[in-house]
Amino acid sequence: MGYVSAVPPPRTEADAEPEATHGPGGRRSVAVALLLGALGATVVLLASGRTWARGTAAIGSDSLQLTADGRAVTGLPAALAIVGLAALVAVFAVRGRSRLLVSGLLALSGLGAALSAVLGSDGRRVLDAQAARTTADSAAHVAGLTQTTWPYVTAAGAILILAAGVLALRFGRTWPAMGGRYERDGSPRARTVAAVDPDRPEDLWKALDRGEDPTGDPGADRAH
Repeated sequence: MGYVSAVPPPRTEADAEPEATHGPGGRRSVAVALLLGALGATVVLLASGRTWARGTAAIGSDSLQLTADGRAVTGLPAALAIVGLAALVAVFAVRGRSRLLVSGLLALSGLGAALSAVLGSDGRRVLDAQAARTTADSAAHVAGLTQTTWPYVTAAGAILILAAGVLALRFGRTWPAMGGRYERDGSPRARTVAAVDPDRPEDLWKALDRGEDPTGDPGADRAH
C-alpha cells in the first residue's frame, strides 16, 4: 500500500480558477458583460435601421423629401455589432490566450462600430445619389441636408459592446467555459456504472439496454 499524506497537495493556478469563477466578482462581471454586449448589439442593429439623414431634391418647381437610413449611409456599425455578438458567445467557448484574443476582438468591434457611426454619419453622398436617380439628372444634388440623432444612438450602443470587451479582457480568465464534459486536465469524466441487482429482472434489462453485461464479465462490454 502506498504512502498517503494528510497534507493536501499545493493548489495550482488552474485549480484556483474555478473557485474565482464562482466568486461574486466573477459572476457579476459575467452577467454585466453579457448584458452590455447583448444590449449594445441590439441598440446598434435597431438604430442602424433608422433615418440618419434627410434632404430635398428639386424637381422642376417642386421639391421632394429624401431620407437615408443608417445601413444605406454605412453598413459598418451593423456588421461590427454582429461580429461583437459572435465574439461575446465565443469568449465562453475558448480558454487561455484564445479567450484573450476573442475578448480583444469584442472590444475592437465595439470601438470600430462607434467610430464608424460618428465619422461616417454624413449621408450627403447617399442622398445625392437618390436625387440623381429621382430627377434623372446625374448632376443633381440634395439641398437642406440635416442629420438625426440616430448615428449617436448607434455609437452609444457600440460603446456598450466596447465596455463588454473591456470586462472580458479584465475578468475573462475567471469566467467559465463551455463543455463541462471534460475534466480540467482535458481527460473525459469516468462513466458511473449503476449497480445491478441480479435478483431484480428490471435491473438486468436496464443493464442490457446500456450495453453492459449484468453477469459482471468485463469482456462482454468490450464485445459491444
